Amino acid sequence: MRLSTVILPVRRWHDGGRDEWLRAEELGFHTAYSYDHLSWRTFRDRPWFGAVPTLTAAAAATTRMRLGTLVTSPNFRHPVTLAKELITLDDVSNGRITLGIGAGGNGFDATALGQQAWTPRERADRFAEFVPLLDRLLTEDAVTSEGAVYSAVEARNIPGCVQRPRLPFAVAATGPRGLKLAARHGQAWVTTGDPKLFESGTPEQSVEAIRGQMKKLGEACDDIGRDVDELDKILLTGFTPEPRRVLESLDAFVDFAGRHFELGVTEIVLHAPIPDSVFAADRKVFEQIAVEGLAQLR
Repeated sequence: MRLSTVILPVRRWHDGGRDEWLRAEELGFHTAYSYDHLSWRTFRDRPWFGAVPTLTAAAAATTRMRLGTLVTSPNFRHPVTLAKELITLDDVSNGRITLGIGAGGNGFDATALGQQAWTPRERADRFAEFVPLLDRLLTEDAVTSEGAVYSAVEARNIPGCVQRPRLPFAVAATGPRGLKLAARHGQAWVTTGDPKLFESGTPEQSVEAIRGQMKKLGEACDDIGRDVDELDKILLTGFTPEPRRVLESLDAFVDFAGRHFELGVTEIVLHAPIPDSVFAADRKVFEQIAVEGLAQLR
């Protein structure tokens, strides 16, 4: 059982940003992630910094805690340039990086470069090219590959990752094509639950939906002869029914986490509180959960 956090890149590094990452390490979180977006929903007209530079600064400031994206997507990334940044980030952190990666969505990232938002099929097509090419770029010294969307021509990535054969992928997916990518390329799988249940579903329905997602993940692993238990199962909170209740109290967290750990989730990720936002929460309760939450479940 692991407890991690997401620190959104909304604070200037020298005006509280650095302190947030240091505090997460002091509290004992397994991993501190950050969203990899150009902007995000209700934060569109608020401060928002880049994920890779922020994580690089966090890697230099911390020493033990793992770091990562939750998640990176093809919306504004290319595998060749991303691989170079990830190898550098893995080096600066001395092998503490996890790449959360997903197919992307229809948010502001989807059109910021001037393109039309891709359809779900187009996103799936791009993701199916993006992940295998990125895998090769992070494990091979030189890569040449021609795809329908993403290509590489003698792309050099020496010396490669500190983590061998490469840094771990945590693949966010619920559809059949994404789950196949998680089974083949992932060291972890990420879910936020079933988005259709967010506003009107019940906690019980949400648990059953995640159970169904995990069953499909197991089937995808069976198809390629892989043991599904090899993958960590990560739940990013905040998008299941009653999203704020998880951080209402230590007891509320223990109830929520216990149900999901019993389900097979191995890592729960909490958003660090941000005042006056959808992630507003009592900082004292958040820190109490960080320190005491897992102990209550053992």
